[in-house]
Amino acid sequence: MKKTILFIGYVLFSLGTVSAYGNDNVIKSPDGKISVTVTDDNGKPQYSVMYGDKEFIQPSQLGIVTNYGDYSKDLHLKDVTTRQVEDDYSVANIKQSHVHYLASEAVYKYYRDSTNVLDIVFRVSNRDVAFRYILHQAGARLSCTITKETTQFKPVDGTTTFLCPQAKPMGGFAGTSPSYETSYTVDEAMGKNGWGEGYTFPCLFKNNNAGWMLISETGVDGGYCASRLIGQTDGTYNIGFPQSGECNGNGMVSPGMALPGATPWRTITLGSTLSNIVETTVPFDLVSQKYEPSKSYTYGKGSWSWIIGMDPSCNYNEQKRYIDFSAAMGYQSVLIDALWDTQIGRDKIADLAKYGAEKGVSLYLWYNSNGYWNDAPQSPRGIMNDPILRRKEMKWMQSIGIKGIKVDFFAGDKQIMMHLYESILCDANDYGLEVIFHGCTIPRGWERMYPNYVASEAVLASENLHFSQDFCNHEAVNACLYPFIRNTIGSMDFGGSALNKHYSSDNKSGTHRVTSDVYALATAVLFQSAVQHFALAPNNITDAPAWAIDFMKNVPSTWDEVKYIDGYPGKYIVLARRHGNQWFLAGVNAENKTLKLTLNVPMLSNAKSFMMYTDDASLKGSVKTFNRKGLKKLTISIPCNGGFVIKDIETRENK
Repeated sequence: MKKTILFIGYVLFSLGTVSAYGNDNVIKSPDGKISVTVTDDNGKPQYSVMYGDKEFIQPSQLGIVTNYGDYSKDLHLKDVTTRQVEDDYSVANIKQSHVHYLASEAVYKYYRDSTNVLDIVFRVSNRDVAFRYILHQAGARLSCTITKETTQFKPVDGTTTFLCPQAKPMGGFAGTSPSYETSYTVDEAMGKNGWGEGYTFPCLFKNNNAGWMLISETGVDGGYCASRLIGQTDGTYNIGFPQSGECNGNGMVSPGMALPGATPWRTITLGSTLSNIVETTVPFDLVSQKYEPSKSYTYGKGSWSWIIGMDPSCNYNEQKRYIDFSAAMGYQSVLIDALWDTQIGRDKIADLAKYGAEKGVSLYLWYNSNGYWNDAPQSPRGIMNDPILRRKEMKWMQSIGIKGIKVDFFAGDKQIMMHLYESILCDANDYGLEVIFHGCTIPRGWERMYPNYVASEAVLASENLHFSQDFCNHEAVNACLYPFIRNTIGSMDFGGSALNKHYSSDNKSGTHRVTSDVYALATAVLFQSAVQHFALAPNNITDAPAWAIDFMKNVPSTWDEVKYIDGYPGKYIVLARRHGNQWFLAGVNAENKTLKLTLNVPMLSNAKSFMMYTDDASLKGSVKTFNRKGLKKLTISIPCNGGFVIKDIETRENK
């Protein structure tokens, strides 16, 4: 095997080629724990995945079908090129600010007769498997339509699932589904297909007692569609393209691409515990920045009147009051939600932006994405879908000092919609605007790809707490799911951490929280998004516990590291996050009993003193300071719907 050293893009490549390799090839992670076997079984590309001595993915088909050829059969594996990939990168608004990525890569070259028609690229790191297809030029053809992927995932028998069913198109509010806002099923058997339309990424699986597996995708941009998993009765899951009814039936389901061209990455994260799932950075490891930032983007915390006051709160006086509230909390922004164009007006928005600037508070403005794809009536609408009007509007926002936009009510996962996301982000960067998406798809590596991208909703978020008491009653269950599934793959704009007892302006009527104040503090740590518009209200300064307000003033919104401590999806969760030299440990409990845990907390062992926020059996919270140098184990009790937070006060060195 001839080896060369290449310095191209990554820190170091170690490259080798094996020709006429035969039927089998195994690629292993750098630490040897993950192994992937790739074959051309009877002319059909296949792969299987092992973690240690345990099988996680049984032999599963690979391949792609285009409008000019079927590259899922009648192929033979001839050449394999291997290399080690190493990369160091920093992204301020993901779960881990600096990442060192190391992986083994193999490019499997499939031939039909004597022509190399398809490459399948596998990357295997110490916790992740990723693969994608590269299609070559076919004669004079320089373009194609991908009509189908035959990609399969076959978990082993007995695997249970934690999945989010895909909604049917043009349902829900004003025909805005699917928007990744359905409830997860928990510990369910395989062999189902959700509500008939498969499942949205990411998808979590428990492999009996052998460990855990998360399947998703990354690197999706305007050059492809987003995908989902289609469940089969035998427990197989296939890649599915968008539903034809999405986008009001407009646009193709099948993506098109120029040749040669590459598909997005399919990712599989593996671990004997949930630590690899929670801590994975694979959505960002496999992508690169698509354009230069027009400015240095900054992140932080903010307030948001709509979650408590709904549409009537979108008026000049109330938004001015929320600017004062954000300033009093030391927050950097206020999000002004729908209908500001009619209920406040652009001139008054400019006045609010100026008033906020004097207090160190910037504004985010809400926009409807529409378009022709649904019937959501909230305004401003008909701007973000039009490139001419969009850029004109963004120039105006830049002129009055608007910090960013929240764009809502998208229409599915077709390539035309992925192109719209990318176009909004690119244009917004030209005018120095940050972007949050709602009523939308999940991010797929976007924090690294688009430097002004902040977060996406793509989850049953806090607005449902206002609309549904049943959702309030299950709030803690969702908080014990999201950090294991949705939030693992990208920033999640939930808009929570309410301290009102009721979701109403008078704090006396409407739906009521069943979770504790300490729970609210814990979710500010558990839910990751570099910009957090919390569901706090100005009255909380006087009617919420002083210790809770003090915590919410000071909790970070960006993190340098995350560590899984303990938990089980839907039951309880304990995570640790580090900001600079300070660690925050947070947990919540959704089980119908008090949970008693003894936790290993090595990250706290070099801290001298701590603040601990805990709940008693009646969910009454309190805080205490204690000194405990050398703390390595922690015993904690968490009541149902309660939580705890520990933050170290003085740390001599970071571990």
